[in-house]
Amino acid sequence: MTRETRIMIGVVLVAGVSRRLFPLTEHRPKCLLEVGERTIFDHQMASLRACGIREVCLVLGYRREQIMAHARAEHPDLRFHEVVNHHFFETNTAQSLFAASKHFLDRDMVLLNGDVLFDSRVIERVVKAPNAVSMAVEAKPCGDEEVKVIVDEAGRIQEIGKEIDIGRSLGEFIGVARFSALTTTKIYDALKEVVSTPEGRSDAYYERALASLVSEVPLTSVEVTGLPCVEIDFPEDYEVARRDIFPRFASS
Repeated sequence: MTRETRIMIGVVLVAGVSRRLFPLTEHRPKCLLEVGERTIFDHQMASLRACGIREVCLVLGYRREQIMAHARAEHPDLRFHEVVNHHFFETNTAQSLFAASKHFLDRDMVLLNGDVLFDSRVIERVVKAPNAVSMAVEAKPCGDEEVKVIVDEAGRIQEIGKEIDIGRSLGEFIGVARFSALTTTKIYDALKEVVSTPEGRSDAYYERALASLVSEVPLTSVEVTGLPCVEIDFPEDYEVARRDIFPRFASS
């Protein structure tokens, strides 16, 4: 294995339109909404940088020129790869992550959903976990919209998805994960199978690919319960992020 393959890369999914946040996102992408004096994107880049990550693959779609202009202006020390999901209007995160595969194959990877505001302690806990796959999970009661996980006594994920039994779930996978270089080929193969189906091309989340791997890849939950984090899907989530989550950041 070369030195290049050992360097961890960040993969950030920022292709979505975020219609549920209109009019806030009508003229700018969700990741460029401001929380405090910085955007969601800036907070995520700061967390990656704090973990020593200097190479980032951005999967772009909606308002991609705005995102890249901001990335270059505000984070000139980071090396960005641009990947475009040209079908961002009609596809979902499985297609976006699959599009980035040439950049993460045989690499240690930190994967971020671009609409999650989280304290840097979240990603630190995930990166330092001694597992092949470490996935940040907030233990809490969940609703239908959250990506839920069911885990065994050792913390290994047995089921993952939006459709699983709410009563049996530990909580929500918040969209922050680390994958070792030894697992990325399996993830690529699972994503390829998902996006080869009509449904996978249109509306599949990458968690469907992960769900197909639970018996062969140790997907391990890393609890981040109590640390400030929130996925921003609706205007009320954005308000919670600004009012309740950001003030609890360690650096705020």
